[in-house]
Amino acid sequence: MNPPLPANGLLARLSEPDREQFGDVLRRLVANGAILGTEPGQSELFQWAYRHRDWTEEIAGLLDLKLFWDYELRFVQAVPQSGAFTLRMKLDATLVLLTLWYEFDSAVRDRGEPPPVRISVKQLNDSLKTKFAPLLKNEAQNLVSPTRLAEILRLAQRKSLLHFTPASEPADAVIDILPTLKRVIPFQDLADWTRHAERHLSAALSKEADDENETEESA
Repeated sequence: MNPPLPANGLLARLSEPDREQFGDVLRRLVANGAILGTEPGQSELFQWAYRHRDWTEEIAGLLDLKLFWDYELRFVQAVPQSGAFTLRMKLDATLVLLTLWYEFDSAVRDRGEPPPVRISVKQLNDSLKTKFAPLLKNEAQNLVSPTRLAEILRLAQRKSLLHFTPASEPADAVIDILPTLKRVIPFQDLADWTRHAERHLSAALSKEADDENETEESA
């Protein structure tokens, strides 16, 4: 329950239930990046936020968060406009998200599939191998270990970018890529994606070379 407000406070005119809902809306937007109205427990939050869009957008703006509403797909997404809430990820996680962006864009733009776009972990690994082949030591190797990949996907799920459903065989696990990913990585088109992918590939190769040099020097 929210603490009591001063009688002349900015939000004092809100009822107690509205204050609680408002607090839940803001906490989820900050912590998870979005409210997904199709998810259990989030439908009521989405409906409240949508009914009170002016309030929600005004307070979110104070936190440098820009809200994007999609009533058809039942979500509202908060995109940071400054560095305070920007998600900082390691290079391997960036490569995974780049690949997921590509798979989502290809499915929706080229094949006309409706979101969310479903792929398996095996398909993701195959796509990573194709797009970032120079980083592979051998063809049988995955670019990211199963344990690390699951960690990256769970983080992306917490940030409302996808749904990750594990399986007894890691390769059979299912990923449902959500349209929220497109605003976190806002490429204009595939040419823009290619430029960024090449830059991150160069950074990864450079890091790999530095690590090898450090190993040689230590030996």
